Amino acid sequence: MVTPRRARPHPGSIQPPGTVDGSCGSHHKCGRGRTITDISQALTLLKSHFGYDTFRPHQDEVVTSALQGNDALVVMPTGSGKSLCYQLPALCFDGLTLVVSPLIALMKDQVDGLNANGVPAGFINSSLGPSERDSVQNEALAGRLKLLYIAPERLALSGFRRFLDSLKVSLIAIDEAHCISEWGHDFRPDYRNLQSLRQQFPGVPVMALTATATERVREDIVAQLQLRTPTDVLASFNRENLTYRVVPKSTAFSDLVTLLRRHEGEAAIVYCFSRKDTEQLAADLKANGMQALPYHAGMEADARRKTQERFIRDDVPIIVATIAFGMGIDKPDVRLVVHRDLPKSIEGYYQETGRAGRDGLPAECVLFYSYGDRRKHAFFIDDIEDPDLRATAERKLNQVLEYCEVQTCRRRHLLEYFGETWPEDSCDGCDNCLTQTEEFDATEIAQKVLSAVVRTGERFGEGHVNDVLRGRGGKRTQQFGHDKLPVFGIARDYTQDGLREIVRLLTSKGLLVRNGDKYPTLALSSEGRRFLKERSTLTLAVPKADAGEVSAAGTGAIHYHQALFDQLRALRKRIADERGVPPYVIFHDASLREMASRLPQSPDSFTGVSGVGRRKLEEFSDAFIQVIRGFAEENGLTETTGPGAVSPAPRRAPRADATYDRTRELLPLKLTIEQMAGVRELSVNTIINHIGQLVSAGGRVDIDYLMPPPDRFARIEAAFRDVGSLEYLTPVRDVLGEEYSFDELRLVRIAILAHGSAEVVDT
Repeated sequence: MVTPRRARPHPGSIQPPGTVDGSCGSHHKCGRGRTITDISQALTLLKSHFGYDTFRPHQDEVVTSALQGNDALVVMPTGSGKSLCYQLPALCFDGLTLVVSPLIALMKDQVDGLNANGVPAGFINSSLGPSERDSVQNEALAGRLKLLYIAPERLALSGFRRFLDSLKVSLIAIDEAHCISEWGHDFRPDYRNLQSLRQQFPGVPVMALTATATERVREDIVAQLQLRTPTDVLASFNRENLTYRVVPKSTAFSDLVTLLRRHEGEAAIVYCFSRKDTEQLAADLKANGMQALPYHAGMEADARRKTQERFIRDDVPIIVATIAFGMGIDKPDVRLVVHRDLPKSIEGYYQETGRAGRDGLPAECVLFYSYGDRRKHAFFIDDIEDPDLRATAERKLNQVLEYCEVQTCRRRHLLEYFGETWPEDSCDGCDNCLTQTEEFDATEIAQKVLSAVVRTGERFGEGHVNDVLRGRGGKRTQQFGHDKLPVFGIARDYTQDGLREIVRLLTSKGLLVRNGDKYPTLALSSEGRRFLKERSTLTLAVPKADAGEVSAAGTGAIHYHQALFDQLRALRKRIADERGVPPYVIFHDASLREMASRLPQSPDSFTGVSGVGRRKLEEFSDAFIQVIRGFAEENGLTETTGPGAVSPAPRRAPRADATYDRTRELLPLKLTIEQMAGVRELSVNTIINHIGQLVSAGGRVDIDYLMPPPDRFARIEAAFRDVGSLEYLTPVRDVLGEEYSFDELRLVRIAILAHGSAEVVDT
């Protein structure tokens, strides 16, 4: 297993001034006086306010450091409990803990959560009006708040700094501390204002926290914030509950739909490259019967706020967004994060995937990959005027490509990027480790591909070489006379995607290299030339055809009653709506699962559930216990003494499996879509979704009778071909006109996929 670095003084830190007796030596009120200095006493507060009996890894080190009055640099992955590292010490100090965060949404979420746990907290940022801001400041001045969250730009205001000078500050916490470093992936100039806090509060300990920081960034954080001999806590970057997958982008939309249906009713974030992409994809998901909303920085602020609110309150399960979405989203139960396009950097990718499974329960992270997507980023990278910044952006993008094409463990690749080793042979949590492979003799096809690269002059990209090998005599192929080459059409039996996979494998093996950035070309490496010259043999490994879907990783899973869990979720949602807070502020999914496993039916046993503190016991136990008792009586079940002690009925299979079968049974009756929808009491969209799933599963399903008349079918098929993609329906309808319905388009697309006519997407 990984052995992360333990807490120790940071080598690049600034030494403290002479005064170390708790007196800050400045003119302002200092909150360094501590009512609790012992970690065992802090544990009592951990249970009474937050509902946890023990610390998570490294939390005790950070809390102890804070109680001793030390600065700290804390690098812990998303979902590992960084926030508690300063929230708990805040309860131990006499004065106020000041939390600097660039994330307005996160401030509100955390303040709501703290108040629900009986911890007085407030925030000041641009979302507040003058009267609201004055009210929060008065609460802070009166000593009625334990934590005050502020945005970094506030520190540029002299009036606000005078207000801070009137406070009794015990601890300063800098969240998202990587934003202060220009070497980080999310540099924010406003963070440079934080240097003034050290001068204004010289004797107050500073805690800098981040989820993603390379060694260079960590050193920059220490220097910029003037941390003094900080306790350096670098936790493992490994997120054991996340499964990482990279899949080809050729059929991305249908694959995405399948993914989202597998996570039906669960929260998912789909990241896209551009604002236009988010709107287009959200519209197409809606056309496929899914609840999805777009989110990007170009939307009106009020529209963004409402979209974000609907997502965190479980009103809409799917958000299609640019990377503008997610920073500060504290929603713990996101079960799926999809990158529809290449991320800009490994740091950004790690942070964005880190929004999945923050509650520690299994979640999936899927990246749709096409090497051609590099051009989108290269276009914008070319516009960067500073040569150093441009070179950095290119280097970071190439690191993302390496991650996508690596044939070894993806988790190991991510961890090694952040300087952490992974000694295990398999992580059991990425596609490369979980997918069964089979070897095949690739000597002949490798010779064909390498020969085509050489014959075309080693100055063309993968798409052109692919066309030559498959005998596709387009204008460009004829222009260069490549349709006359002996290699023209020698791999006609391979699909475009099949050859792309061969090129990827040969590149990974070091026989091929890609040259150039904006328009990369293929060339042979010295190893590739030797392979051709010596007529060597080559064996490659590909996924088995029957390997099946990679399942999500899971840690610490417990058996629980799904039906009861659903009832508890509904109760949680109702209470949350009444209070105007996100459901996870009431309880996390992990707490509900434990309730659905242990069946606690008294206040004493209910308080034993993880996440149940004193305030939540008082406010919510009666309602939840009532639901649990009713379920237990109805099913003849009794309370258990610990998670997993009972052997509850196996969790029911996903509803989709059974419902698909019932739709399948109606197809031989030759019912129309509308008739099947009436019989099943489902929407037409849902029935079409079922048919698509039945076809994609490979079963023999007669759907020809459901198709539009031949002339309309032909026009729709031609429109898909003109658009050049099976992914989006709206452009196809734009070609055809409004007299063609989305339902018709979806049915024809299903038929095209069923009969293997995927050439319409072959570009």
